[in-house]
Amino acid sequence: MANDQHPLLGALGLCRKAGKLLHGYDRVQEKALCGKVALVLLAADASERTVTHMQAACEGVVPCRRMPLTTADLAVLTPKPAAVFGITDEHLAQLCAKHLA
Repeated sequence: MANDQHPLLGALGLCRKAGKLLHGYDRVQEKALCGKVALVLLAADASERTVTHMQAACEGVVPCRRMPLTTADLAVLTPKPAAVFGITDEHLAQLCAKHLA
């Protein structure tokens, strides 16, 4: 299956349309530490430094998972390229988590 047809991309699009998708390292980290993010997702091609720092910041606060999608795949969701995404709704986070396996 091509990544542009990946079900996770559709779920993330639903999150965006509902206004429940954050993007960008600083914004996601700030909201996650305030308890306003249910799931943090990292692009497959996120830098190791980004992955390490975000996982450390989220540890014990919010789940932080890698996605099978790259920043290029995710470009349809955001006006600027982003490797870090946060989902602010628990039910939508569960929907996205189902597509990570």
